[in-house]
Amino acid sequence: MNHRAILLLVGVFGLLLTLPLWASPYTVSLATLFLFFAYAGQAWNIMMGFAGLLSLGHALYLGVGAYTVAALYDHFSIGPSVGLWVALALCGLLAAAIAALAFRYRVAGVYFALLTIACAEFARIGFDHFNWVGGSGGLFLKVVEPGRMDLLNLRGPPAMFYYLILFLAGAALLLSALLLRSRAGYYWQAIRESEDAAAALGVNSFRWKMLAVIISGAMTALAGMFSAFYYSNLFPEQLFHISRSIEIILGPIIGGVGTLFGPIIGAALLTVLAEGATEFVAAVGWNVPGVKQLVYGIVLFAIVAFLPEGIWPALARKLKLTQ
Repeated sequence: MNHRAILLLVGVFGLLLTLPLWASPYTVSLATLFLFFAYAGQAWNIMMGFAGLLSLGHALYLGVGAYTVAALYDHFSIGPSVGLWVALALCGLLAAAIAALAFRYRVAGVYFALLTIACAEFARIGFDHFNWVGGSGGLFLKVVEPGRMDLLNLRGPPAMFYYLILFLAGAALLLSALLLRSRAGYYWQAIRESEDAAAALGVNSFRWKMLAVIISGAMTALAGMFSAFYYSNLFPEQLFHISRSIEIILGPIIGGVGTLFGPIIGAALLTVLAEGATEFVAAVGWNVPGVKQLVYGIVLFAIVAFLPEGIWPALARKLKLTQ
């Protein structure tokens, strides 16, 4: 990463760090949503962008992570500072089980993607009938009185959640940078380009692909925990639906799969355009169902047609930046 890229990154981080001090509550909530998808997209990018494993069911880990931490808090008064580790372990094991099954029977490519969709759908149907966590009626967490902040239990004002997701997004970016330049990162990229060639060079593709899947699944569980306590309600139709998986992966695809800053650029663009279109439609009084999905489709079509590598690689070349 050159000096210009570092200065730009520091400047953007500084702006985000001071945002709640001068921005409106709506702007802070919009930035929180953007950072959430930037973090979740970074988690997915480790699996697909680095190792070349296409998952279209990452909502599975988001939902399981959310329900695990929320249920422990609601039923046993176990705070998220402890429940988080249970969610990380559970989603890591779940990701490992799915991946081991797929790799054992040589399920790859589009068939692996279909397997991930099927697992997320099974979870959605299962949690719809799991009355211990509310079933289809949802699970609701207690809301504290205004002004009170309890960081250990993730109960507090919107600004607290904003700074938490800002920290998580920054940590995910740093972790991705370290992984990309580690032995694992080089092995993942070799497997992504040609698994047969990597195996011929002595790379244990099964082991390293499993590592990518486990890290990605566990990181997504953390996003689920944040979502559960930020919104204080959980519904299977929202958390496990394929549309949530699509929202997670659109940021990296539009920003640039396999790049460090692609998930961030893509999440920012999609959040601003989708929320802006929703506000505009509401302001003029038009009845346009699914306006967000319409925006997603238009942006995705434009990227595929004109910037197939994503926005960040083209922007980096234009500004003479490197990752």
